[in-house]
Amino acid sequence: MEFFISDALAQAGGSPQGGGLLSLLPLVVIFVVFYFLLIRPQQKRAKQHREMVAALKKGDEVVTGGGILGKITDTDDNFVTVEIANGVSVKVQRHSVAQMMPKGTTKAS
Repeated sequence: MEFFISDALAQAGGSPQGGGLLSLLPLVVIFVVFYFLLIRPQQKRAKQHREMVAALKKGDEVVTGGGILGKITDTDDNFVTVEIANGVSVKVQRHSVAQMMPKGTTKAS
C-alpha cells in the first residue's frame, strides 16, 4: 500500500502546499486549447456561412445541404428558388444552401 500513498503525504494529513492556483492551471490550459482548436474555428465557419447566405442573389449557382446542384432563379427573405433542371424548380430555405459554386458548374454536369 505504500506504493500508492506517499508516507510524507500520509503523515502531513492532507494535500501538498501551494495547491490553490496551481491546481487550476491544467483546467485553464485545457479550456484555452479547446477554444483555439474547436470553438474559434466553428464560430469562423458559422460567420462565413451567414455572410454567404446573406449575399445570395439571382443567377448564383449553389449546392444545398441535401446535395442538390442548381441555379438561383428567385430570392426571398427566407427562401430561394433553385432551378435544378430545365423547367424544374425547387424552393428551399436560404440557410439550407451549403455552398456557392463557380459560374458554369451546372452546365458542365
